[in-house]
Amino acid sequence: MVETGVIHGKFQVMHLGHMEYILAAKMRCKRLIIGISDPDAEHVRFNRLKPGSMELKAHPLTYFERMEMLTGALLEFGVPREDFEIVPFPVDDPPLLSSYVPMDAVFYMTIYDDWDLEKKTILEGLGCKVEVLWRRKPEEKKVSGGGVLRTICENGDWKGMVPKSVYRYICGHGLEDKIRALNKQEPAEEENRTEA
Repeated sequence: MVETGVIHGKFQVMHLGHMEYILAAKMRCKRLIIGISDPDAEHVRFNRLKPGSMELKAHPLTYFERMEMLTGALLEFGVPREDFEIVPFPVDDPPLLSSYVPMDAVFYMTIYDDWDLEKKTILEGLGCKVEVLWRRKPEEKKVSGGGVLRTICENGDWKGMVPKSVYRYICGHGLEDKIRALNKQEPAEEENRTEA
């Protein structure tokens, strides 16, 4: 078991697939640092490997909301609070990563698509030790953040897609309405944002 591990994700919305990833990494390290990528929706950079990433509806939750949901979910799953930290993870601006995470940690990843492979290349280019927990095809994902968001927008039953604490947080903070409102925005509004 290594001393420190690092994982990362957008966590828009934090779901049970994320928990599988988090717990698999935590089993391999004493202390886990969880990086939230795209921490600020206003500063998301265009990336050809992330279609739709510039749309506001792809970023309905703030960094703080995601941090609170992650904390609640880890505690719900029995991870002691002293065993993890949550930090920004600006993978789109690699030189900034060393300001947020220890570069000598082991970086745990899962590979589903070309963007995951690109992030692996970025981290290795920075001299990070990367350990791939698993490689799966995109269609093998049990649940995705986009799937949870779509289900919320369609007024479907999404309760079983996320940890119980995340469901309570979203419902208790009126975030379902926020997600639905962003999804209904006119495309022209989103185009203006991407061109700015």
